[in-house]
Amino acid sequence: MLEKPVEDFIEPTAGLGFPPVPDSDMSAQSIGIGRRALARLDRLLAVVMDSGMVLVLPVSLLLFLQWPLRDLVQAYSRQANDLAQALFALYVSLALSFATRQGTHLATDVLARHLPPAWRQRIARWAPLLVLMPWAVFILAASWGSVSASLKQMEGFPDTYNPGYFLIKFSVWLLAFLVLLQALIDGFAGKRDAG
Repeated sequence: MLEKPVEDFIEPTAGLGFPPVPDSDMSAQSIGIGRRALARLDRLLAVVMDSGMVLVLPVSLLLFLQWPLRDLVQAYSRQANDLAQALFALYVSLALSFATRQGTHLATDVLARHLPPAWRQRIARWAPLLVLMPWAVFILAASWGSVSASLKQMEGFPDTYNPGYFLIKFSVWLLAFLVLLQALIDGFAGKRDAG
């Protein structure tokens, strides 16, 4: 176990694009608390997404094993397929959010690349708040009935009745929730440049 808290090793606002907070001003201290909260949230998302990237290994293995299971063993190929689908849905939820954090996702910057850097920074700051946050909230609200019912009954796959289909529906929530949290970080911290 670490003897010092993590905050002693990592500057709470490092990389978030904020200037240092003076300790003398009370409002600046409350802003500093918000920055620390965003920095902690940013680190938490990084840990969650980094740990989720290992899901690609069991997904690949399960998809590879389907043919030998079906042709040689003549059993368990459908179970392998169902489990691979559930893990793949979780993986995609994490991978799309990870790509957004890294700035490697597909972006339509046909117009933005010709704008001055100051405008691109404004777009990078406001687009998450005005576009991604409402979309994520809409997805969470619109899917509430379907996903919550699926989670309550631990829904199985429709064709095989194998358990785990609820994980695919839960992945919709996971993706929307991660997009919402990342939009908060990007919108209020201005972490990334759009160019």
